[in-house]
Amino acid sequence: MRMKNKTTLITGASNGMGAAEAKLFANEGSHVILADIQDDLGEKLTEEINQSGGSAEYFHLDVTDESNWEKMILHIRERSMKLDVLVNNAGISASSPDLLNIDIFDNVMKVNTRGVFLGMKYCIGAMLETGGGSVVNISSISGIIGQSYVHMGYSGSKGAVRLMTKSAAVQYAESGIRVNSIHPGVMPPMTTSEMTADPEFRKIMLEDVPMNRVGLVEEVANAVLFLASDDASYITGAELPVDGGLTAR
Repeated sequence: MRMKNKTTLITGASNGMGAAEAKLFANEGSHVILADIQDDLGEKLTEEINQSGGSAEYFHLDVTDESNWEKMILHIRERSMKLDVLVNNAGISASSPDLLNIDIFDNVMKVNTRGVFLGMKYCIGAMLETGGGSVVNISSISGIIGQSYVHMGYSGSKGAVRLMTKSAAVQYAESGIRVNSIHPGVMPPMTTSEMTADPEFRKIMLEDVPMNRVGLVEEVANAVLFLASDDASYITGAELPVDGGLTAR
């Protein structure tokens, strides 16, 4: 099992990609902390994981609230757990016909960008105390390309996640912390989806997808698992001479 004896914190874990990630990580031996604001769904999934032989617990977490993150990390420390993996999965959609709506802009930036930053702030801090770890941030294809039907605030929020990931990866690599991002394309509708949840509109969206189908949450979860696991360790801990007198670690 690739995650045996590791602890993984997954935000937005009550449904969708987060739920798929939680189940997969538990199956791979990790103790999983499911964090979300959808308490009923999260507690139900936690119970299912534990009943099936996995190890999981649920924690109410609003990713935009710094005090919630403080409580989360305090909980981990009080239980003497070593946080090995953070999956910044929580996010909201912004597929509204009103592409210039300022409220949508503020909301998606708050959840999708501030939430990811706070997750890294507190979890990287905890990982620094215990010798390293892995962070996987869920961005989007919208953070790479422009799309006619997506609010620019959503694209901006996911583009910010992409570049924050690159910054954190450089800043904490020598401390044994790997930071990566994943950029899914068209996926099943999120609970916050509006226009893109309409079946007829989704047919139009799929015209731009070469495989002519949506991605599966399990496919994303498998990619997250790889990046979070030691399989993606690259040359961590090794020292190889490279041109210019630099040392790769």
